[in-house]
Amino acid sequence: MEISMSAPDISDKEREAVAAVLRTPRLSMGPQVERFEAAVAKAAGVEHAVAVSSGTAALHLCIRAAGIREGALVVTTPFSFVASANVMLYERAIPLFVDVEPSTGNIDPQQVRLAVSDMSAGKSGWLPRSGAEHAGEVKAILAVDVFGQPADYDALGEIASEFGLNLIEDASEALGSQYRDQAAGSFGDAAAFAFYPNKQVTTGEGGMVVSNRQDWAERVQALRNQGRAAGDGWLQHSLPGYNYRLDEMSAALGWAQMERLDELLAKRAQVAQWYQEALGPVSGIELPQVAASTTRMGWFVYVIRLDPSIDRATLMQVLADREIPSRNYFGPIHLQSYMVERYGYQPGDFPIAEDLGRRSLALPFSGVMPHEQVEFVGAALKEIIDGLG
Repeated sequence: MEISMSAPDISDKEREAVAAVLRTPRLSMGPQVERFEAAVAKAAGVEHAVAVSSGTAALHLCIRAAGIREGALVVTTPFSFVASANVMLYERAIPLFVDVEPSTGNIDPQQVRLAVSDMSAGKSGWLPRSGAEHAGEVKAILAVDVFGQPADYDALGEIASEFGLNLIEDASEALGSQYRDQAAGSFGDAAAFAFYPNKQVTTGEGGMVVSNRQDWAERVQALRNQGRAAGDGWLQHSLPGYNYRLDEMSAALGWAQMERLDELLAKRAQVAQWYQEALGPVSGIELPQVAASTTRMGWFVYVIRLDPSIDRATLMQVLADREIPSRNYFGPIHLQSYMVERYGYQPGDFPIAEDLGRRSLALPFSGVMPHEQVEFVGAALKEIIDGLG
Protein backbone atom coordinates (compact mmCIF):
# COMPACT_ATOMS: atom_id res chain seq x y z
CA MET A 1 0.00 0.00 0.00
CA GLU A 2 1.64 3.23 -1.19
CA ILE A 3 0.71 6.09 1.14
CA SER A 4 1.61 9.70 0.29
CA MET A 5 2.18 12.34 2.94
CA SER A 6 -0.07 14.62 0.90
CA ALA A 7 -1.50 14.78 -2.60
CA PRO A 8 -3.39 17.37 -4.66
CA ASP A 9 -6.95 16.70 -5.79
CA ILE A 10 -6.85 17.44 -9.52
CA SER A 11 -9.71 16.65 -11.91
CA ASP A 12 -10.22 16.91 -15.66
CA LYS A 13 -11.76 20.36 -15.06
CA GLU A 14 -8.38 21.67 -13.87
CA ARG A 15 -6.44 19.92 -16.64
CA GLU A 16 -8.66 21.41 -19.32
CA ALA A 17 -8.49 24.89 -17.76
CA VAL A 18 -4.69 24.83 -17.91
CA ALA A 19 -4.64 23.36 -21.43
CA ALA A 20 -7.00 26.09 -22.62
CA VAL A 21 -4.52 28.77 -21.52
CA LEU A 22 -1.77 27.07 -23.53
CA ARG A 23 -3.90 27.46 -26.64
CA THR A 24 -3.77 31.26 -26.23
CA PRO A 25 -0.91 33.76 -26.59
CA ARG A 26 -1.52 35.17 -23.08
CA LEU A 27 0.51 33.34 -20.43
CA SER A 28 0.97 36.10 -17.83
CA MET A 29 -1.11 38.88 -16.21
CA GLY A 30 -4.27 38.11 -18.13
CA PRO A 31 -7.92 37.19 -17.63
CA GLN A 32 -7.22 33.96 -15.73
CA VAL A 33 -5.50 35.86 -12.94
CA GLU A 34 -8.42 38.26 -12.69
CA ARG A 35 -10.95 35.41 -12.64
CA PHE A 36 -9.01 33.58 -9.93
CA GLU A 37 -8.74 36.74 -7.84
CA ALA A 38 -12.49 37.32 -8.08
CA ALA A 39 -13.22 33.75 -6.96
CA VAL A 40 -10.95 33.98 -3.90
CA ALA A 41 -12.28 37.41 -2.94
CA LYS A 42 -15.83 36.06 -3.06
CA ALA A 43 -14.95 33.00 -0.97
CA ALA A 44 -13.19 35.15 1.65
CA GLY A 45 -15.96 37.73 1.70
CA VAL A 46 -13.65 40.65 0.90
CA GLU A 47 -13.55 43.36 -1.76
CA HIS A 48 -10.02 42.90 -3.08
CA ALA A 49 -7.74 39.98 -3.93
CA VAL A 50 -4.31 40.17 -5.53
CA ALA A 51 -2.70 36.98 -6.85
CA VAL A 52 1.04 36.52 -6.25
CA SER A 53 3.70 33.87 -6.69
CA SER A 54 3.58 32.28 -3.22
CA GLY A 55 2.10 32.54 0.24
CA THR A 56 5.40 33.95 1.45
CA ALA A 57 5.21 36.67 -1.21
CA ALA A 58 1.67 37.43 -0.05
CA LEU A 59 2.79 37.83 3.56
CA HIS A 60 5.77 39.94 2.54
CA LEU A 61 3.53 42.31 0.59
CA CYS A 62 1.18 42.57 3.59
CA ILE A 63 4.16 43.69 5.65
CA ARG A 64 5.14 46.22 2.96
CA ALA A 65 1.57 47.50 2.65
CA ALA A 66 1.50 48.04 6.41
CA GLY A 67 4.58 50.23 6.15
CA ILE A 68 6.64 47.97 8.42
CA ARG A 69 10.24 49.17 8.28
CA GLU A 70 13.59 48.68 9.98
CA GLY A 71 13.34 48.34 13.76
CA ALA A 72 9.55 48.04 13.84
CA LEU A 73 8.11 45.34 16.09
CA VAL A 74 5.45 42.90 14.92
CA VAL A 75 3.82 40.68 17.54
CA THR A 76 3.55 37.13 16.22
CA THR A 77 3.72 33.45 17.06
CA PRO A 78 6.75 31.15 17.28
CA PHE A 79 4.56 28.12 16.42
CA SER A 80 4.28 28.43 12.66
CA PHE A 81 6.09 27.85 9.40
CA VAL A 82 9.18 30.08 9.31
CA ALA A 83 7.84 32.32 6.54
CA SER A 84 5.50 34.15 8.92
CA ALA A 85 8.54 35.51 10.79
CA ASN A 86 10.98 35.68 7.88
CA VAL A 87 8.89 38.29 6.06
CA MET A 88 9.68 40.73 8.87
CA LEU A 89 13.38 40.04 8.55
CA TYR A 90 13.19 40.96 4.85
CA GLU A 91 12.31 44.51 5.99
CA ARG A 92 14.77 44.51 8.94
CA ALA A 93 11.78 44.54 11.27
CA ILE A 94 11.75 42.44 14.45
CA PRO A 95 9.31 39.60 15.16
CA LEU A 96 8.15 39.96 18.76
CA PHE A 97 7.18 36.44 19.75
CA VAL A 98 4.57 35.56 22.36
CA ASP A 99 3.44 32.09 23.37
CA VAL A 100 0.42 30.21 22.09
CA GLU A 101 -2.77 28.62 23.38
CA PRO A 102 -2.27 24.96 24.29
CA SER A 103 -5.59 23.83 22.84
CA THR A 104 -5.27 25.27 19.31
CA GLY A 105 -1.61 26.22 18.94
CA ASN A 106 -2.76 29.69 17.87
CA ILE A 107 -1.30 32.89 19.27
CA ASP A 108 -2.54 33.61 22.80
CA PRO A 109 -4.44 36.94 22.87
CA GLN A 110 -3.71 37.39 26.58
CA GLN A 111 0.02 37.21 25.86
CA VAL A 112 -0.44 39.60 22.93
CA ARG A 113 -2.19 42.13 25.18
CA LEU A 114 0.49 41.88 27.85
CA ALA A 115 3.29 42.32 25.33
CA VAL A 116 1.69 45.29 23.57
CA SER A 117 0.69 46.96 26.83
CA ASP A 118 4.14 46.51 28.38
CA MET A 119 5.98 47.72 25.28
CA SER A 120 3.68 50.76 25.05
CA ALA A 121 4.57 51.55 28.68
CA GLY A 122 8.29 51.34 27.92
CA LYS A 123 8.82 47.89 29.46
CA SER A 124 11.22 46.03 27.18
CA GLY A 125 11.13 42.59 28.81
CA TRP A 126 9.47 41.07 25.74
CA LEU A 127 12.40 41.88 23.45
CA PRO A 128 14.86 39.12 22.49
CA ARG A 129 18.21 38.95 24.29
CA SER A 130 20.13 40.34 21.31
CA GLY A 131 19.53 41.85 17.90
CA ALA A 132 16.95 44.35 19.08
CA GLU A 133 19.17 47.20 20.27
CA HIS A 134 17.48 49.65 17.88
CA ALA A 135 13.94 48.36 18.28
CA GLY A 136 11.17 50.84 17.68
CA GLU A 137 7.47 50.67 18.46
CA VAL A 138 5.03 47.81 18.02
CA LYS A 139 3.34 48.42 14.66
CA ALA A 140 1.29 45.31 13.94
CA ILE A 141 0.02 41.91 14.99
CA LEU A 142 0.53 39.00 12.62
CA ALA A 143 -1.63 36.03 13.62
CA VAL A 144 -1.42 32.58 12.05
CA ASP A 145 -4.40 30.27 11.54
CA VAL A 146 -2.52 27.16 12.61
CA PHE A 147 -3.40 23.95 10.74
CA GLY A 148 -6.47 25.68 9.29
CA GLN A 149 -8.04 26.81 12.58
CA PRO A 150 -8.62 30.59 12.78
CA ALA A 151 -7.05 32.51 15.64
CA ASP A 152 -9.19 34.41 18.19
CA TYR A 153 -9.95 37.44 16.04
CA ASP A 154 -12.48 39.00 18.40
CA ALA A 155 -9.78 39.43 21.02
CA LEU A 156 -6.99 40.25 18.55
CA GLY A 157 -9.12 42.80 16.73
CA GLU A 158 -9.95 44.51 20.01
CA ILE A 159 -6.25 44.75 20.92
CA ALA A 160 -5.30 46.07 17.48
CA SER A 161 -8.02 48.71 17.63
CA GLU A 162 -7.19 49.77 21.18
CA PHE A 163 -3.48 50.27 20.48
CA GLY A 164 -3.75 51.51 16.89
CA LEU A 165 -2.03 48.49 15.34
CA ASN A 166 -2.43 46.85 11.96
CA LEU A 167 -3.76 43.29 12.08
CA ILE A 168 -2.48 40.83 9.47
CA GLU A 169 -3.93 37.34 9.13
CA ASP A 170 -1.74 34.52 7.88
CA ALA A 171 -4.56 32.35 6.53
CA SER A 172 -2.17 30.32 4.35
CA GLU A 173 -3.49 27.11 5.92
CA ALA A 174 -7.11 28.15 6.40
CA LEU A 175 -8.86 28.67 3.06
CA GLY A 176 -12.51 27.76 3.59
CA SER A 177 -12.38 27.93 7.39
CA GLN A 178 -14.79 30.13 9.31
CA TYR A 179 -14.49 31.94 12.63
CA ARG A 180 -17.93 32.58 14.14
CA ASP A 181 -19.47 32.13 10.66
CA GLN A 182 -17.09 34.65 9.08
CA ALA A 183 -14.62 33.45 6.45
CA ALA A 184 -10.93 33.14 7.22
CA GLY A 185 -9.04 35.86 5.39
CA SER A 186 -11.58 38.57 6.17
CA PHE A 187 -10.11 39.72 9.50
CA GLY A 188 -7.87 42.70 10.02
CA ASP A 189 -6.31 44.92 7.39
CA ALA A 190 -5.20 42.11 5.07
CA ALA A 191 -4.67 38.38 4.93
CA ALA A 192 -2.52 35.95 2.98
CA PHE A 193 -3.50 32.64 1.38
CA ALA A 194 -1.12 30.05 -0.05
CA PHE A 195 -1.71 27.45 -2.76
CA TYR A 196 1.12 24.95 -2.40
CA PRO A 197 0.13 21.37 -3.47
CA ASN A 198 -0.71 20.29 0.09
CA LYS A 199 -3.21 23.13 0.60
CA GLN A 200 -7.00 22.97 0.31
CA VAL A 201 -6.70 24.60 -3.13
CA THR A 202 -3.51 24.44 -5.19
CA THR A 203 -1.95 26.33 -8.06
CA GLY A 204 1.33 24.41 -7.78
CA GLU A 205 3.02 27.49 -6.38
CA GLY A 206 1.09 30.64 -5.64
CA GLY A 207 -0.51 32.92 -3.09
CA MET A 208 -3.06 35.70 -2.64
CA VAL A 209 -3.38 38.90 -0.64
CA VAL A 210 -6.98 39.67 0.31
CA SER A 211 -8.22 42.88 1.91
CA ASN A 212 -11.10 45.28 2.27
CA ARG A 213 -8.64 48.18 2.08
CA GLN A 214 -8.40 49.62 -1.40
CA ASP A 215 -5.18 51.50 -0.60
CA TRP A 216 -3.46 48.30 0.49
CA ALA A 217 -4.75 46.37 -2.52
CA GLU A 218 -3.48 49.01 -4.94
CA ARG A 219 -0.08 49.06 -3.27
CA VAL A 220 0.18 45.27 -3.38
CA GLN A 221 -0.82 45.26 -7.06
CA ALA A 222 2.02 47.64 -7.81
CA LEU A 223 4.60 45.90 -5.65
CA ARG A 224 3.96 42.45 -7.16
CA ASN A 225 4.69 43.82 -10.65
CA GLN A 226 8.06 45.52 -10.17
CA GLY A 227 6.44 48.59 -8.60
CA ARG A 228 4.34 49.52 -11.62
CA ALA A 229 1.37 51.41 -10.18
CA ALA A 230 -1.97 52.14 -11.83
CA GLY A 231 -1.42 54.70 -14.56
CA ASP A 232 2.26 53.89 -15.05
CA GLY A 233 3.32 53.31 -18.63
CA TRP A 234 5.53 50.55 -19.99
CA LEU A 235 8.90 50.58 -18.18
CA GLN A 236 7.59 53.20 -15.75
CA HIS A 237 7.74 52.24 -12.07
CA SER A 238 6.46 54.35 -9.20
CA LEU A 239 7.80 52.04 -6.48
CA PRO A 240 10.71 49.67 -5.94
CA GLY A 241 8.83 46.40 -6.34
CA TYR A 242 9.25 42.70 -6.98
CA ASN A 243 8.49 40.06 -9.55
CA TYR A 244 5.83 38.36 -7.44
CA ARG A 245 3.40 37.79 -10.33
CA LEU A 246 1.31 34.64 -10.77
CA ASP A 247 1.20 33.17 -14.28
CA GLU A 248 -1.98 32.44 -16.25
CA MET A 249 -1.64 28.63 -16.16
CA SER A 250 -1.40 28.60 -12.37
CA ALA A 251 -4.31 31.01 -12.10
CA ALA A 252 -6.45 28.85 -14.39
CA LEU A 253 -5.69 25.83 -12.20
CA GLY A 254 -6.59 27.85 -9.12
CA TRP A 255 -9.87 29.10 -10.60
CA ALA A 256 -10.94 25.56 -11.50
CA GLN A 257 -10.06 24.43 -7.97
CA MET A 258 -12.10 27.28 -6.49
CA GLU A 259 -15.08 26.11 -8.55
CA ARG A 260 -14.79 22.84 -6.58
CA LEU A 261 -14.02 24.45 -3.20
CA ASP A 262 -16.99 23.02 -1.28
CA GLU A 263 -16.29 19.56 -2.69
CA LEU A 264 -12.59 19.76 -1.84
CA LEU A 265 -13.30 20.89 1.72
CA ALA A 266 -15.93 18.17 2.21
CA LYS A 267 -13.53 15.45 1.06
CA ARG A 268 -10.84 16.64 3.45
CA ALA A 269 -13.36 16.83 6.29
CA GLN A 270 -14.37 13.24 5.57
CA VAL A 271 -10.76 12.04 5.80
CA ALA A 272 -10.35 13.93 9.09
CA GLN A 273 -13.51 12.25 10.42
CA TRP A 274 -12.18 8.81 9.40
CA TYR A 275 -9.02 9.56 11.36
CA GLN A 276 -11.02 10.65 14.41
CA GLU A 277 -12.86 7.31 14.31
CA ALA A 278 -9.76 5.20 13.61
CA LEU A 279 -7.60 6.85 16.28
CA GLY A 280 -10.24 7.25 18.99
CA PRO A 281 -9.32 3.93 20.65
CA VAL A 282 -5.55 4.62 20.50
CA SER A 283 -4.04 5.49 23.86
CA GLY A 284 -1.12 7.86 24.28
CA ILE A 285 -2.25 10.44 21.72
CA GLU A 286 -4.40 13.57 21.62
CA LEU A 287 -6.57 14.07 18.56
CA PRO A 288 -6.95 17.53 16.97
CA GLN A 289 -9.82 19.48 18.46
CA VAL A 290 -11.93 22.08 16.68
CA ALA A 291 -12.59 25.17 18.80
CA ALA A 292 -16.18 26.26 19.41
CA SER A 293 -15.40 29.52 17.59
CA THR A 294 -14.34 27.60 14.46
CA THR A 295 -17.72 27.19 12.79
CA ARG A 296 -16.16 25.62 9.70
CA MET A 297 -12.81 23.84 9.67
CA GLY A 298 -10.94 23.89 6.38
CA TRP A 299 -8.71 20.92 7.18
CA PHE A 300 -5.13 21.50 6.04
CA VAL A 301 -3.22 18.75 7.84
CA TYR A 302 -4.06 16.12 10.42
CA VAL A 303 -1.76 16.56 13.41
CA ILE A 304 -1.90 14.48 16.58
CA ARG A 305 -0.06 15.10 19.85
CA LEU A 306 1.90 12.34 21.51
CA ASP A 307 2.09 11.63 25.20
CA PRO A 308 5.51 12.81 26.49
CA SER A 309 6.34 9.19 27.33
CA ILE A 310 6.32 8.24 23.63
CA ASP A 311 9.59 8.77 21.79
CA ARG A 312 8.52 10.52 18.61
CA ALA A 313 11.68 9.76 16.62
CA THR A 314 11.32 6.04 17.33
CA LEU A 315 7.64 6.09 16.41
CA MET A 316 8.37 7.91 13.13
CA GLN A 317 11.08 5.43 12.23
CA VAL A 318 8.86 2.42 12.87
CA LEU A 319 6.11 4.04 10.81
CA ALA A 320 8.62 4.67 8.02
CA ASP A 321 9.70 1.01 8.17
CA ARG A 322 6.06 0.20 7.40
CA GLU A 323 6.11 2.73 4.54
CA ILE A 324 3.90 5.19 6.40
CA PRO A 325 5.30 8.73 6.16
CA SER A 326 4.94 11.23 9.02
CA ARG A 327 6.35 14.65 9.92
CA ASN A 328 7.08 16.63 13.07
CA TYR A 329 4.99 19.79 12.84
CA PHE A 330 6.12 22.57 13.71
CA GLY A 331 9.63 23.08 15.07
CA PRO A 332 9.28 26.41 16.95
CA ILE A 333 10.66 29.31 14.94
CA HIS A 334 12.61 30.88 17.80
CA LEU A 335 14.76 27.74 18.13
CA GLN A 336 15.75 27.65 14.45
CA SER A 337 19.54 28.05 14.34
CA TYR A 338 19.51 31.42 12.58
CA MET A 339 16.98 32.81 15.06
CA VAL A 340 19.08 31.64 18.01
CA GLU A 341 22.19 33.22 16.47
CA ARG A 342 20.44 36.48 15.66
CA TYR A 343 18.27 37.01 18.72
CA GLY A 344 19.72 34.78 21.44
CA TYR A 345 16.62 32.69 22.06
CA GLN A 346 16.93 29.70 24.36
CA PRO A 347 14.87 26.59 25.11
CA GLY A 348 12.21 27.47 27.66
CA ASP A 349 11.48 30.94 26.27
CA PHE A 350 8.06 29.89 24.93
CA PRO A 351 7.22 26.68 26.77
CA ILE A 352 3.81 25.94 25.25
CA ALA A 353 5.04 26.34 21.66
CA GLU A 354 8.05 24.19 22.50
CA ASP A 355 5.88 21.50 24.09
CA LEU A 356 3.65 21.38 21.03
CA GLY A 357 6.71 21.27 18.81
CA ARG A 358 8.06 18.26 20.70
CA ARG A 359 4.80 16.30 20.73
CA SER A 360 3.10 17.12 17.42
CA LEU A 361 3.07 14.57 14.61
CA ALA A 362 1.48 15.07 11.20
CA LEU A 363 0.01 11.95 9.63
CA PRO A 364 -0.59 11.33 5.91
CA PHE A 365 -3.51 13.50 4.85
CA SER A 366 -5.26 14.68 1.69
CA GLY A 367 -8.72 14.82 0.21
CA VAL A 368 -7.92 11.89 -2.07
CA MET A 369 -6.76 9.56 0.73
CA PRO A 370 -8.96 6.45 0.74
CA HIS A 371 -10.65 5.06 3.85
CA GLU A 372 -8.59 1.87 3.85
CA GLN A 373 -5.36 3.87 4.08
CA VAL A 374 -6.65 5.82 7.07
CA GLU A 375 -7.62 2.57 8.78
CA PHE A 376 -4.21 1.09 7.95
CA VAL A 377 -2.41 4.08 9.50
CA GLY A 378 -4.67 3.96 12.57
CA ALA A 379 -4.11 0.25 13.13
CA ALA A 380 -0.36 0.63 12.68
CA LEU A 381 -0.22 3.50 15.18
CA LYS A 382 -2.13 1.50 17.79
CA GLU A 383 0.08 -1.54 17.36
CA ILE A 384 3.32 0.46 17.43
CA ILE A 385 2.35 2.60 20.43
CA ASP A 386 1.17 -0.47 22.36
CA GLY A 387 4.53 -2.06 21.58
CA LEU A 388 6.50 1.00 22.67
CA GLY A 389 4.56 1.05 25.94
